[in-house]
Amino acid sequence: MTALKIKGVTKTFGSLIANDNISLTLQQGEVLALLGENGAGKTTLMNILFGHYVADQGDIEVFGNQLPPGATDAAIQAGVGMVHQHFTLADNLSVLENIILGTEPLTSWRSDTARARVKLNALAEEFGLAIEPDKLVGDISVGERQRVEIMKVLYRDAKILILDEPTAVLTPQEVDRLFDTLRSMVSRGLSIIFISHKLHEILNISDRVCVLRRGQMVGEIATRDADRDKLALMMVGHEVTRPLVEHLPPGPPVIELDNIVLAGSRGHKPLLDGVSLKIRECEIIGLAGVAGNGQSSLAELLSGLKTPSSGQLRLAGDVVKQYSPRGFIHAGVGRIPEDRHVHGVIGDMMVWENLISENLREKPLWNFSSLINFTACRAFASRLIEQFDVRCKTMEMPSKQLSGGNMQKLILARTLQNNPRFILANQPVRGLDEGAIAAVHERLLAAKRRGAGILLISEDLDELFALADRIVVIYHGHVSQPIAVSDITAQDIGIMMAGDLAHGEKFLQAGVS
Repeated sequence: MTALKIKGVTKTFGSLIANDNISLTLQQGEVLALLGENGAGKTTLMNILFGHYVADQGDIEVFGNQLPPGATDAAIQAGVGMVHQHFTLADNLSVLENIILGTEPLTSWRSDTARARVKLNALAEEFGLAIEPDKLVGDISVGERQRVEIMKVLYRDAKILILDEPTAVLTPQEVDRLFDTLRSMVSRGLSIIFISHKLHEILNISDRVCVLRRGQMVGEIATRDADRDKLALMMVGHEVTRPLVEHLPPGPPVIELDNIVLAGSRGHKPLLDGVSLKIRECEIIGLAGVAGNGQSSLAELLSGLKTPSSGQLRLAGDVVKQYSPRGFIHAGVGRIPEDRHVHGVIGDMMVWENLISENLREKPLWNFSSLINFTACRAFASRLIEQFDVRCKTMEMPSKQLSGGNMQKLILARTLQNNPRFILANQPVRGLDEGAIAAVHERLLAAKRRGAGILLISEDLDELFALADRIVVIYHGHVSQPIAVSDITAQDIGIMMAGDLAHGEKFLQAGVS
């Protein structure tokens, strides 16, 4: 039975054609993967289906009934549910309150939480989604939040589930649990549209793949007939080659953490507890760990945003006494933040403004009359746009209108143009497509060849093993000893991520410490 039929959908934003005469079908009990580069039109198409946008042309049918355009309520009533890439949960409400929010009439004088709890528990048991209804969302992990978002959709009796980059913030273990849940849903007749850039996940979970490129449908293939090379070629229109990693002799330390402790809030355990680590010139240290084990705190410390309670941090041999982002930048620290939308750019500022933001007080961007030299600023930004291939209609456009890949290129351009001696790369390819991933990795490896030391924080073990020279694992604010990637397996790293940091000691080799 056909669950969904999209016929000839076209959507433009000014001169930009986001969707160009797209047609596709989704069968009941099928997982359809929607694949494409950043900005290919995938999310726009799904937003039209869910009623957030109105198509300029085309029709949508759900189980044979035409869906009225621009009506989210109608889409939900027809059985369409969407889990967005960026979660839409209220941290100060409980799991149960988040799930039932918006499902009851405004005229009700109180929520029927007893009935909601019964339905929620039944759904959790049916689909194997373990949740704690009374926990505050602000106190649960990223993986648990993903389950709450899915439960919100199931609670509204969805028959078609749209998942937009659902694994972008999940660890490998959480991805496995999510896929088990999705298979359970499909076996019960649900239909799923799975949007992702991760080819191995698409090959793992989908039945069929549709590929978009620059707003057009360029191909469709049964998953059983596909492989990574075929999908990458369809997605970007040319062969994608990941850069080769060269393990170089490391130089002197650029970052030294000596028994660093970062206190938690009152009554809570330290966020970082006795962390010691050296990162040297010409090497990449990979940091693995389940989300919420101190990665963010370590990144904030190395960005100058937090000051340790005890211990020493040395940059190029000098003890850091004052912690500030500006001071760290001037000391040669380059930062690629975890969330490019929240911490990477100021979305309402123009592209050129974001590009020059860390160099604004340098000559010639700041002239002798203490005024901004706008001509020099735009020329500076233009060079970076060309050098790093930041694709934008104009440098005067707001940065929030850039695709994820081009926003990350902007951040890389701003960070790397100063040739930093240390680079904090926190989830640098999260949510990016194959072409953009290759470009980001090549930039990081080029910086390593120039002599930079890099801390690569990633929840993708494949990325860590592909780029890092050595790997450390963080668990509850403790960091293991570095282990050469050639001396350990992903399974062993997984054991350490679960809390057995001592498991890695037997892999330690004599040599660089």
